[in-house]
Amino acid sequence: MVPTLLLLGCAGDQSILLPPQASEGEIAPRVSTLQRASASEHQRLLSAFGGEYRAPKARAQLDEVVQRLAKAGDGQIGAYEITILNSPAVNAFALPNGRLYVTRGLLALANDTAEIASVLAHEIAHVTAQHAVERAERELESALVSQVVAQVLNDPQQGAAVSAVSKLSLAKFSRQQELDADQISVRNIARAGYDPYGAGRFLAALGRNTAFRNSGQNQSADDKRLDMLSSHPQTPERIAAVTAAARQIGAPGIGERDSGRWLAAIDGLAYGDEPRDGVVRGRRYVNSALRIGFTAPEGFSLEAARDMVIGVSANGSQALRFDSVTLKADQTLQSYVAAGWIEGVETTAIEPLDIAGQPGVIAVGKGTDWTFRLAAVQAGNRVYRFILAAKG
Repeated sequence: MVPTLLLLGCAGDQSILLPPQASEGEIAPRVSTLQRASASEHQRLLSAFGGEYRAPKARAQLDEVVQRLAKAGDGQIGAYEITILNSPAVNAFALPNGRLYVTRGLLALANDTAEIASVLAHEIAHVTAQHAVERAERELESALVSQVVAQVLNDPQQGAAVSAVSKLSLAKFSRQQELDADQISVRNIARAGYDPYGAGRFLAALGRNTAFRNSGQNQSADDKRLDMLSSHPQTPERIAAVTAAARQIGAPGIGERDSGRWLAAIDGLAYGDEPRDGVVRGRRYVNSALRIGFTAPEGFSLEAARDMVIGVSANGSQALRFDSVTLKADQTLQSYVAAGWIEGVETTAIEPLDIAGQPGVIAVGKGTDWTFRLAAVQAGNRVYRFILAAKG
């Protein structure tokens, strides 16, 4: 199984929220383990979602929203640190140490301050209800990571595990936990002075965005799994529930929903794929700057991350990675591949190949549980590498 990115849903403050039944002797090791996991996941998360996106106006607005929610909720002012991720995907989540994350794709989808407040309040609610700790413990107990495939999908220079399956693990709360978090978030945004109907409006926008991406050739069937709604209750059910909760607070028109201020904050925000990373359309990847493109096998989901393209099959039995490295002056392409491209994998049957007029090689590698098909193309001192791993 490819590496699982240990994202723990959300956090309410700098300490770890523990189930009330935990004894004093159980608390220390659990806190220590989760804190260490959170610290390591930050860098892995940045790599998986394109790094941090610098947007000072949007960041300032998000900071204000988070502080208002904290004051209205658990009162832990200053306990949160928010990061905007450079990804067109629509997602938001947090780590147990109080780090909150939103993608620029999500920011572009929100239409006013109440809508973005509803997103952040929903994520924080998972922690106040102790959902995040429960999921963190399930993640820590998992032993589904294959070291060989980790090396296929790892960034060797940054030590950051990156995979599409990692992103699919972000939203694994139960249906009831999601509905509970919706209810908590509606009450909290109202206490913070925002329009409680913002939750319903954002969910409606999210549903329309998902429907659009799922239509025609905008998104393949497998890409749908990467959407924020993929493991949440159906949107109409959630909209009805949050609207009913808002009605219990008051009639439409109450609270802040400052559209002008929010749109000014995100003015100039990049939208869609980062050009330097290339573009993913279904199973097809194209990078016009590098004049490179390929189509993944049927059933694969692709993601263009920083300096690489990663993919995984629907059932997790296959994974791929495309990236590039610098070839040493004293190395040939064949010697580079034979020298142990993937540690612990014996590379055999190395064959030279002309690929679009450039020197290349193809090879087969065999690990304990995985078989690898390797391809490399040399352009100057750069080697463009393609790895396809399959179980068995």
